[in-house]
Amino acid sequence: MGSEIVIRPVRNTDAESLGRVHVQCWHETYDHLISEAALQKLSPKRLADLWSQWASLGDEYRQAAALIDGEIIGFASSGPARDEDAPSSRQLYTLYLLKEFQGTGTGQKLFDAVTDEGESLYLWVAEDNPRARAFYKRNGLIPNGVAHEEPILGESIEEVMLVRLAPQ
Repeated sequence: MGSEIVIRPVRNTDAESLGRVHVQCWHETYDHLISEAALQKLSPKRLADLWSQWASLGDEYRQAAALIDGEIIGFASSGPARDEDAPSSRQLYTLYLLKEFQGTGTGQKLFDAVTDEGESLYLWVAEDNPRARAFYKRNGLIPNGVAHEEPILGESIEEVMLVRLAPQ
């Protein structure tokens, strides 16, 4: 990999590329958890429309894209907690990286771009996603015993909550 990977904030003009990469990452991440028929329902245009909305959120939302040779290869986002009984006020919403770039340190750079070192943080991750769970464990996030079924594309995935609490 001779080209340098650049991490930068998401821009409004990124929506179409983000939608495409988002769909590809879901196929690569969830193909063993969700049926191919359900995954075929994913629409790059619909996700691009969502990214257009997300790009205009306030300063409390942090969104980063990873690019190589000007092409988006991954993204991450965090912001205010979405869960009513959240263990932290900050939630990591997304961190996806195309499979071919996993293990290169890019995921860590994305994580670092949308979180502050040592801050209290939580996220939901598919229970059956050992690679992601190991990554988050290296970043101090551990299961807190909370789990739920997350409806995705008409099916459901068992998700577990991972938490990192800042020292008091």
